[in-house]
Amino acid sequence: MKKIYRISIALFIGMSLWACNSDDNTAAPSPYEQYGSAFTAMPKKQDAIIYQVNIRSYSPQGNLNGVRDGLTKIKELGANVVYLMPIYPVGELDAVGELGSPYAVKDYKAVNPSFGTLEDLRALVSEAHEMGMAVILDWVANHTAMDNNWITEHPEYYVRNENGVIQHPAGTNWLDVAQLDYNNLEMRKAMIDAMSYWVYNANIDGFRCDAADFVQQSFWSEAIPQLRSIKNQDILMLAEGTRVNHFYAGFDYTFGFGFFSALEKVYSENKPATSLQDANALEYGNNYNEENRIVRYTTNHDVNWSDGTPYELFHGRDGSMAAFAVASTMKSVPMIYNGQEVGYNQRIDFMSAVPIDWNSGDASVLAEYKKIIAFRNSSDAVKRGNYTGYSSASVTAFTMKKDGNEVLVLANMTNAQSNYIFPANLSNVGWNDAFTGQAVALASQIILAPNEYRIFYSL
Repeated sequence: MKKIYRISIALFIGMSLWACNSDDNTAAPSPYEQYGSAFTAMPKKQDAIIYQVNIRSYSPQGNLNGVRDGLTKIKELGANVVYLMPIYPVGELDAVGELGSPYAVKDYKAVNPSFGTLEDLRALVSEAHEMGMAVILDWVANHTAMDNNWITEHPEYYVRNENGVIQHPAGTNWLDVAQLDYNNLEMRKAMIDAMSYWVYNANIDGFRCDAADFVQQSFWSEAIPQLRSIKNQDILMLAEGTRVNHFYAGFDYTFGFGFFSALEKVYSENKPATSLQDANALEYGNNYNEENRIVRYTTNHDVNWSDGTPYELFHGRDGSMAAFAVASTMKSVPMIYNGQEVGYNQRIDFMSAVPIDWNSGDASVLAEYKKIIAFRNSSDAVKRGNYTGYSSASVTAFTMKKDGNEVLVLANMTNAQSNYIFPANLSNVGWNDAFTGQAVALASQIILAPNEYRIFYSL
């Protein structure tokens, strides 16, 4: 979702209801043959570390081959899911920004020529698979570019006013895109066919679905089982949305909008650290089971451009690391946006093609990201555990516990030294430092420097 057009998701909750529900989710015979073989190292949904790639800016080439050249770095970071921002040709009619929004899709079944070819995508996916990483594509189901081929070939696929004029998404200022009509059953079939095209023809491993809250649940309930039936492996489905019914439709993840907003306010408005505890409870609510996970982040393509870099938002280098440590361990699946792992402190306009200056990064930041991710990858308590919050006004504190293994996370989210007093059940426990493995004696309290975080584990 393009955050420059941010509107309240609540306006669209009603769109989830649709009178017609199909009981038959069986995929029709496909016109495609499966390219490639099943990916045998597909991560379980709780084990994912998602790395978001802005193809235009990731490399000087600004194309798929440039991303392919960087796969080793992504693997070394500890990520196991490569999420590619939209790969499709971009609409030119009513385009916004220098190059147009990648979320204004002109052709659902083509690779943007400036990014390369289908063969380039296949090579990227194959090489990622060889390295043990899945590849998911960004999918824009809610709307198309104003010059998408469907506009002329199938105008009935779109929402139109009483004069027959195709409409922009209601309640938004998304003037470069046209709203699709999910009451049209033929359009729904065409959309599922287009999504299937990439699973078959590029052997991709799932989708991050843009503006998922704006699309009726009945469509996702129809589409996801068909996509999962295509090849002999699991796929990952990420809803860029907050509705709990996305899980009922088959999504693996929803999006942590509320958590990120609370995180921003802790740093920018001096909201108490307990507000993150509240945001976590609100996002998960009463309708989530223990296997559900929300994807959380400290930056992505939207907020990086509109709100600022992690350094801008979270008290510089140290605060940004503390924020990531919390976001990546608090009952979540973490998502990393290209550049943040080296402390790249320039906003990235995703409607242009200015490459990231990787040489301007900070090697110590990269090393710290690797340590946090490596510990998360090693800890079932973090990935699958039960959360309990113990935060104070200035310190985010919580445990994740699974089968007798417990992880304790502490993060001072202020620019001042903070003294945290442990609850009785956390003091005098045999803790170990998560990054050194050394035993640590935690008595009744701990003093944390400004923006300092600590992670401990016990067995």
